[in-house]
Amino acid sequence: MSKIVSITICCWLASSVHADEVSIAVAANFQQPMQQIARAFEQTSGHRVIISTGATGKLYAQIVNGAPFEVLLAADNETPERLEKEGLAEPGRRFTYAIGRLILWSAKPNGVDTKGEILRTGDFQHLAVANPKLAPYGRAAMETLQALGIANQFTDRSVTGESIAQTHQFIATGNADLGFVAMSQVYEQGKLVSGSAWLVPDNLHHPIRQDAVLLKKGNDRPAAKALLQYLRADAARKIISSYGYSW
Repeated sequence: MSKIVSITICCWLASSVHADEVSIAVAANFQQPMQQIARAFEQTSGHRVIISTGATGKLYAQIVNGAPFEVLLAADNETPERLEKEGLAEPGRRFTYAIGRLILWSAKPNGVDTKGEILRTGDFQHLAVANPKLAPYGRAAMETLQALGIANQFTDRSVTGESIAQTHQFIATGNADLGFVAMSQVYEQGKLVSGSAWLVPDNLHHPIRQDAVLLKKGNDRPAAKALLQYLRADAARKIISSYGYSW
């Protein structure tokens, strides 16, 4: 066996020994950015990322009931803090990985005007909103409607999604004419991918501060810690900002 081949095999064995995998729970709004970040992280680190997505409230319930997640990327900052207090997350490892933007979106090109006036005119059949008890973006949507003084006008015309992903699906399939979704679901590289939208002003709802935290099950997993570190690196932040998030 040549010296070059021997060195190659040794390097491969070394990387295989150190390769690890990390199971992460990701808020539904961050699914697309996280998939892109995971691919880049896997190529850079050699680790493998296993992604599960859902409403933050539902992911919290799964973690409390023993789900084998090692990292949580929530759509709020309250849930990771709560997990710390309950002893299910490592203290001092929580940080904000993104600040989200809320969008009123329709799959139709002229379904939503750029100032959101359609909410006042009521010229639509159904409005989709994520469950505010489970999804922070749903909570922000309800805060927006309350700030506009029209929260009670759509009780008989609202369609509730379990998560922001299901809410987006309702609108995309025409089961709702319009609805509140995350900017990251309909924007890419700063451009609206399809349909029409109103970017909800930040002063109409509380900031959607999305925190990441290392869960207790990931405390002894190198890949979990490496992923959290990678989320704060320039490569990951470039991807995050391309979907409309800030931090």
